[in-house]
Amino acid sequence: MNTANKLTMLRVAMIPVFLTVLYIGFSYNYIAAIIIFIVAGITDIVDGYIARSRGQVTDFGKLMDPLADKMLVLSAILWFVGQGSFPVWAALVVLMREFMITAMRMIGRGKGQVIAAGLLGKIKTVVAMVVLPFMFLPLEPCIKQWVDYTCVGAIVLTTVISGVAYVIKNRGIMDWKT
Repeated sequence: MNTANKLTMLRVAMIPVFLTVLYIGFSYNYIAAIIIFIVAGITDIVDGYIARSRGQVTDFGKLMDPLADKMLVLSAILWFVGQGSFPVWAALVVLMREFMITAMRMIGRGKGQVIAAGLLGKIKTVVAMVVLPFMFLPLEPCIKQWVDYTCVGAIVLTTVISGVAYVIKNRGIMDWKT
């Protein structure tokens, strides 16, 4: 396994640590969770850079890197749903988009095509990884509500735009006749 793929797997391994820190409930758990989440997000940037600069782009990485991102982002979103700061409907929009894209990738894979993440999908991931840590901040209630609404809005908007663009771009993968 090359360095980029190891970093992807490290990101996956950080998810249970991230969630455990959130649920333990010690006095600085949110700060620790933010740090873990940000470090995991940085591994996404670093593994992509390493893979491209060293020519280590692999089919495993093309499939696993976006899945690792989805698992990290969705773990935070679902935690916020449980806390009441991320609406269920918004989480469902994100989940449906991710299932749809993953299904399309699987269909493409079955046809011998590996569909890498597109630019809009990468922007969606970056937006989520940048805004989600702000939702952890202990703020005054009216400011917290505004921050949460803004973050949820940014995530939903980029999710919908990137999902529609992905389906349009890869619509040929689907065999609508069977």
